[in-house]
Amino acid sequence: MNAIFITMMVAIIFIIGSMLQRLFQGPTVYDRMNSLGVIGADTILLLILFGYVDGRPDMYVDIGISYAMLGFVGSVILAKFLGGKKI
Repeated sequence: MNAIFITMMVAIIFIIGSMLQRLFQGPTVYDRMNSLGVIGADTILLLILFGYVDGRPDMYVDIGISYAMLGFVGSVILAKFLGGKKI
């Protein structure tokens, strides 16, 4: 069962690598923001899979939830900055 999780982790790392390429070579800002969102979601999935390999998924799920909250707040702040509208 761990071999399946490790294979999935390697595939997710490959996806993160391809999104890093899109992050640095993206033609528009929206492509770059989209790649940041995908990298954040894949990192959360990678954390949870590592928790199953390690044998303590509960701890890694908590870390993944806190990472998701930070990523959401960061995305909202970045979108507000790029939007430029004043409230």
